Amino acid sequence: MAYQYTRIVRFQDTDAAGVVYFANLLSICHESYEASLAEVGINLKLFFSNSSALAVPIVHANINFFKPLFCGDSLRVKLTPKLLNENSFEIDYQVFGSETTEKSAAVAITRHVCIETKTRQRHILPAELQQWLCRWRDS
Repeated sequence: MAYQYTRIVRFQDTDAAGVVYFANLLSICHESYEASLAEVGINLKLFFSNSSALAVPIVHANINFFKPLFCGDSLRVKLTPKLLNENSFEIDYQVFGSETTEKSAAVAITRHVCIETKTRQRHILPAELQQWLCRWRDS
């Protein structure tokens, strides 16, 4: 079952044309990722800490817009993670705007790889991330 995240578009999210700036929508997608981690009990302070032995950086990001999103719009982000291999996963995001249609206003993908912070070598995903993947992936 995919994770659902809601948020209102703020003025700071928009560009000079008054629509959501692409990098800011990727940031909103990342907010939904953080919220989904917290929802399964992952301690965000520890997870994103520099003192951790493991890190899970984004190694690829892609976003496509189909409709403009404006300040004040209510967004719904549908997050669906997918395991790629023992040390990486991808998250598919569908972003829906204020309108009632089920057509997405944007779609994004982020690809993440688990690494050891000291060696920068790939590492098997920790159990807590594997549980997170199982919780929110499509059945």
